[in-house]
Amino acid sequence: MTEDQNLLILRELSRLAAAVERLAGPPPAINDWDAADCFVWAPARQHLQPVPRPNRVAIGLIRGVDHVRDILHENTLRFAEGYAANNVLLWGARGMGKSSLVKAVHADVGRATGVPLKLVEVHREDISTLPLLLDLVKGAPLRVIIFCDDLSFDHDDTAYKSLKAALDGGVEGRPDNVLFYATSNRRHLLPRNMMENEQSTAINPSEAVEEKVSLSDRFGLWLGFHKCSQEDYLLMIDGYADHFKLALDRAEMHHEALAWATTRGARSGRVAWQYIQDLAGRQRITLERD
Repeated sequence: MTEDQNLLILRELSRLAAAVERLAGPPPAINDWDAADCFVWAPARQHLQPVPRPNRVAIGLIRGVDHVRDILHENTLRFAEGYAANNVLLWGARGMGKSSLVKAVHADVGRATGVPLKLVEVHREDISTLPLLLDLVKGAPLRVIIFCDDLSFDHDDTAYKSLKAALDGGVEGRPDNVLFYATSNRRHLLPRNMMENEQSTAINPSEAVEEKVSLSDRFGLWLGFHKCSQEDYLLMIDGYADHFKLALDRAEMHHEALAWATTRGARSGRVAWQYIQDLAGRQRITLERD
């Protein structure tokens, strides 16, 4: 075999090796738990992407949900201290601070205990990769809350089966250092018309719906969030205004805030925050969040 033929063979082998590497995808990333307290799960590289400055508010600024706040805080505190705790589903009215409360409680408990408590957010479209994440997390020498925000499933969506398996933990059981928190506008995580369709087309309607509805049963705590009253809405406004030292007559501020809510057709924590952002912008004040 000539030298040219050898070179040709080597080039072809190099091309084949490169093609195999591309098919295999990028190598798993090196994850550093010390890089942050909050992470976002990137399954393509099995990477926990650090979030140095999480988007969250101080727990004292979340008003109108005192009862569920205290339950979630106690559950998280027990988990951080190594005691039994439940997976939690926070469900209900949009804009009432479900995801904000999860992030605020995580930060408050971490500061209060000094425990290396980590929050890992999993995007809705990555639910099917939860088994990979659990394999990575279960050996970590710390405690981890896996957080799924705005969780829901549509017709023919089978990703909920991965979540059910992760919540149950299979043969091994859920790792002792892992807890699941999820938020949703739906208590059963599935649209009503989907469940009604399952009932109308199945040979045994109750069994057809049972598998899907039982997903929410995997969460030991259901915390409901309901539309806030005008009083609670104005308490939110006052809390933000006092915290950020916004200068405006209280009666005028309340009048503006109620008019702001009317244009949006709802009163909620999100609407209150949006009004405060507008007011701070008009006063040329920078809002520093937690």
